[in-house]
Amino acid sequence: MTIANVNRVIELFAGAFAALRARATMPQIERMAVTVHCAMENKRRAYHKSAHVFQLCEGMNPRQVLAALFHDVVYYQLDGGYPQHAAVALEGVALNRGGELILPETGKDDPALQLCAGIFGFQPGQVLRLSSGMNEFLSAALAARLLLPYLQTRDLIAVVACIEATVPFRGTDHYGRDMAAALADRVSEQSRKLLGKVSGDEIDRHTAEVLGDAIKLANRDVAGFEEPNPGKFLVETWQLIEESNAPLDAVGVYTLRDYRIALSRMEKFYGALNPENIFHQFNSFPGDAEFARLKEAAGKNIVFACGFLGAKIAAIAIIEALALETGGDCPVSMFLGDIRSHGGKPDRAEDFLPPSKAAPDISEQLLQVLKKGRTDASNNDLNESPLTSFMYGYLGHDGTAKALRLAKRMFESELSAFDFLKGLDREMISAIIGACAKIATSRRDALLKLQTTLFKS
Repeated sequence: MTIANVNRVIELFAGAFAALRARATMPQIERMAVTVHCAMENKRRAYHKSAHVFQLCEGMNPRQVLAALFHDVVYYQLDGGYPQHAAVALEGVALNRGGELILPETGKDDPALQLCAGIFGFQPGQVLRLSSGMNEFLSAALAARLLLPYLQTRDLIAVVACIEATVPFRGTDHYGRDMAAALADRVSEQSRKLLGKVSGDEIDRHTAEVLGDAIKLANRDVAGFEEPNPGKFLVETWQLIEESNAPLDAVGVYTLRDYRIALSRMEKFYGALNPENIFHQFNSFPGDAEFARLKEAAGKNIVFACGFLGAKIAAIAIIEALALETGGDCPVSMFLGDIRSHGGKPDRAEDFLPPSKAAPDISEQLLQVLKKGRTDASNNDLNESPLTSFMYGYLGHDGTAKALRLAKRMFESELSAFDFLKGLDREMISAIIGACAKIATSRRDALLKLQTTLFKS
């Protein structure tokens, strides 16, 4: 048996407060827990939910637990603003000017916001941007305001610093400092300012302790990048795709273009990632050998994700091209069939495909993930990728990469849909057209006519 998620959040708060000897009553703890829980269970979220928080909290110390509980509470662009239960507590944290959030002047009457600005290195008048940690800053401001009455200053500094460390994928700043070194400087500065008459050695010890907590939490937050099983790694990828692409919520309705754009966004995101900027190190934590292993694993997963997504984009581009040549964009289900049906197993285009070939240069690992699917099911998409595995088997790794390049030219209107199709393997395209003609009844005649036109010469 398991307890309700909200009660689990309450227990995490209560345990952290007890360990830190913070005098908060159970009703006060409950209010904070409900604020966090309601934000994390927003129906638009797929990855940044309570399960992610619980995973982060396992084996962590109380300051890390409090940071983990708050670090994703605000997800401004996804939730459509501040979480409902947190809106009052976040009043005045940022000014909305023309759709941009601006950090206001932080007076002495708002020490929580001053602390957050100092730890994040933000200045009054600065535009809060996603890439620079907007959501993490707003989440930290919420945490600081709610926790200020209960925590000692050194603990509050640690919680805010741990949340700041979860801003992902950062390289060196304009001073040449990596994320950890820059954060250490800001933690040291805020500690000197706020902890009173303490020695320089004590400030250094406190800074090192805080950074140790922060780096451990930050690296766990991106631990999926060290996952040795690519099928498991892709689960998080798919959750992020679904979370950041609202049209995919309309299962059976989202179009070929909607689906292709969602895949393309994620492929572009992974293609821009530097594996050197996924995990972080401070004062030889983690150790050099472990740090090198983490970076190598991240690099392999990024390459795999790009290959997987590129193959998926090339395959859906074929169907999009068929749609464009026979009447225009349409729901994915019109050409490929429904994902699931209350009346039993629905007819799917792959049911009518012949056995695929086995090109000599395929990646067996990628082919197996395409055939067998990611390790967790999706509500918005098939878990397996039968059409993509069919195409990949025919074209091989290099042929699929070539098809992707041609597809991107089609997306940019540099190549017609007809010429894109004509540039691919004739036998493969003919088989796909025949399979889609079994499903897309309203396009059947047009598809068969296209098949004849494509290959008449």
